[in-house]
Amino acid sequence: MQPFTSHTGLVVALDRENVDTDQIIPKQFLKRIERTGYGDFLFNDWRYQAAGKPNPSFILNAGKYAGATILVAGKNFGCGSSREHAVWALRDYGFRVILAPSFADIFATNSAKNGLLLVTLEQPRIADLMLRATSAPCHLTVNLEDCTIVSPDGFSATFIIDPFTRTSLLQGLDEIGMTLQHEAEITEYEHKKASPHGEA
Repeated sequence: MQPFTSHTGLVVALDRENVDTDQIIPKQFLKRIERTGYGDFLFNDWRYQAAGKPNPSFILNAGKYAGATILVAGKNFGCGSSREHAVWALRDYGFRVILAPSFADIFATNSAKNGLLLVTLEQPRIADLMLRATSAPCHLTVNLEDCTIVSPDGFSATFIIDPFTRTSLLQGLDEIGMTLQHEAEITEYEHKKASPHGEA
């Protein structure tokens, strides 16, 4: 997956709690076998009205948020089913970072495997970011190397992330990729195990 070290992007605020995976990517779009192409259907039931007409009241349809890559959301984001397609849809749309007071566990695991950084901040900090993002164009720089978030207009925060997840994102490696870093040792072990005397 694409390594994540630092990202600067436009922020869009989705002021909703308990956004579940069926809202992120409705079940009728899960027939694709690729991981790409889901971005067009992200938040489909909120983004579009009948006959596919964009819903003017939904935040992502506002022109000023075109190209947003950082999403600020309410608590328990990504709850519901375990579908990995929800993360694929968010990544395919262009999001690299999601900030919220809390995330569903399975969604968090799927995000880490797909290069999507989830940052947990206290509710007052999230409320502050939502206000900034809705009042004027808000850009944030999220740095995973030193776990900081800053903005040109004075917002500043630090965050805590699981060390294994942080390393995986920084190196752009999922569990399989991390394991393959030790391929030589694994091969040596397998040779020893196959030897009748336990020697290579």
